Amino acid sequence: MSDTLGEMRRTHHCNEVGTGQIGSEVVLMGWVQRRRDHGGVIFVDLRDREGITQVVFNPLVDEEIHKKAHMIRSEFVLGVRGKVEHRPEGMINPNLKTGEIEVLVTELKILNMAQTPPFMIENSVDVSEDIRLKHRHIDLRRPELQKNIILRHKAAASVRHYLNANGFLDIETPVLTKSTPEGARDYLVPSRVNLGLFYALPQSPQLFKQLLMIAGFDRYYQIVRCFRDEDLRADRQPEFTQIDIEMSFIGEEDIMNMTEGLVAAVFKDVLDMDLKRPFDRLPYHEAVGRFGLDKPDLRFDLELKDVSDIVEGSGFKVFANVVKKGGIVKALNAKGCSGFTRKETDDLGEFVTVYRAKGLAWIKVKEDSWQSPIAKFFTDAEKEALTERIQMEPGDLVFFVADQPKIVNDALGHLRNHLGKKLGLIDENEFRFVWVTQFPMFEYDETEKRYQALHHPFTAPLDEDFDKLTSDPLSVRSRAYDMVLNGSEIGGGSIRIHDRALQEKVLSGLGMEKAEYEEKFGFLLSALDSGAPPHGGLAFGFDRLVMLLCGQSSIRDVIAFPKTQRAACLLTDAPSTTSREQLLELSLKVLSDK
Repeated sequence: MSDTLGEMRRTHHCNEVGTGQIGSEVVLMGWVQRRRDHGGVIFVDLRDREGITQVVFNPLVDEEIHKKAHMIRSEFVLGVRGKVEHRPEGMINPNLKTGEIEVLVTELKILNMAQTPPFMIENSVDVSEDIRLKHRHIDLRRPELQKNIILRHKAAASVRHYLNANGFLDIETPVLTKSTPEGARDYLVPSRVNLGLFYALPQSPQLFKQLLMIAGFDRYYQIVRCFRDEDLRADRQPEFTQIDIEMSFIGEEDIMNMTEGLVAAVFKDVLDMDLKRPFDRLPYHEAVGRFGLDKPDLRFDLELKDVSDIVEGSGFKVFANVVKKGGIVKALNAKGCSGFTRKETDDLGEFVTVYRAKGLAWIKVKEDSWQSPIAKFFTDAEKEALTERIQMEPGDLVFFVADQPKIVNDALGHLRNHLGKKLGLIDENEFRFVWVTQFPMFEYDETEKRYQALHHPFTAPLDEDFDKLTSDPLSVRSRAYDMVLNGSEIGGGSIRIHDRALQEKVLSGLGMEKAEYEEKFGFLLSALDSGAPPHGGLAFGFDRLVMLLCGQSSIRDVIAFPKTQRAACLLTDAPSTTSREQLLELSLKVLSDK
């Protein structure tokens, strides 16, 4: 039977006891990290969320308590009272904040016993993630995860402090709302009161924050849960957290300056790091042109070079035909990598096929020649032009991809990131920010044969591109912007459309009939008619930001209770079946009921 607390009350967390408490009596509570029996004296490392303190059970201090301590095992929950003493000479642990002291126990309460845990409660645990997620309550005891969750709390507190100090109001928006197209599938919730009708869980509070601006609240924020039923990966979850921000009577620079200040405050409060401001700015076309991706990692210099004009008339028909059909050819120079083996180059060729590239041509630059299956197809003039454009030098290994622009940029952009890591070009301790601006307003969906909004349909176009909305939609640039950190998009937003006529024109350009957009967005259009101020905002992916602050590679390691890549909670076995009675209440039936 477990002891009760009785009159015992904790006086310190385990990491708070130091040489300043020598000679004092303290009460500590926590879990047994490990127990060691050294010649009759029992040593226990007692752990709580703040750290570890060594407590000692010595028969010369109290024989009965020493006998009771023989029951102690890993993860037992203890309360101890004792006197703080210096550790004996030679037993100091410099790796612990409490490594100079120990607590000689005079009272012990075994508050609960524990079964042997399925894995060790330590940072470098050799166990599958599924087992960790199945026993997440135990996994969360590991110091690394506790540190991550505590850092997450500090980051959220910093966000609130900064935005509150800058005149923002924290306003909640509905979780049960209307299904509207926002780029991913909605999670739907059937209504019992209105049979046959459904709520949707919000992918973001986008329309509500715009309505708040129209209502006159001027500056809004929310640290809000959002939901998207989409394919998952390491930096995605079906439910996730955003720092949602909206402002009225502003332009792009106002939002960028405000949110740079927010990020700088978080880095200072959490990591005690001063960020260099203002952040770099890159228009979308330049980011994709130079780095292949709209979220470039600027911590290293490898850049893509378009060589379409040089090779369009070459004897290498693969390149020439691609350019003739409207495609492009780009090159990436891996400086000093001509020593790569054939297997290494073949593996990189396989790597780019993931991004739909049909192949990867290459040239190894030697002192007096090119080593490559394609070298013979180029004239001396073309070789000279390629050498100058790509800055080819002896020892270099140059890669080429030829295809439609999106495929070429995706393939070489990801290859660039892969080589940056493989070649050790990235300083993992550096935080490099960049704003990517002026995204295309639309993209064309070949499957559905219609235009889609690249961000969302409430994003305003650049003033100078208004006239192209009907005549040349794909050339229209938007007033959208993303904040990118080390190759990860951590925030994105835009200046919104605040004029009904323009909003209707954009919705019509996306292939919506008037009846359809009135049914889906009539409430917003009506609100725009009531005197909408110029407004815009930005949403940060809070989980992803915390992941980068913690130096982790998966957001699952900074979320207390995450889902797997199949959107399942292994701890609670969600999602699960429900009773037939509950389904009947909602007038629903499962497929097996047919």
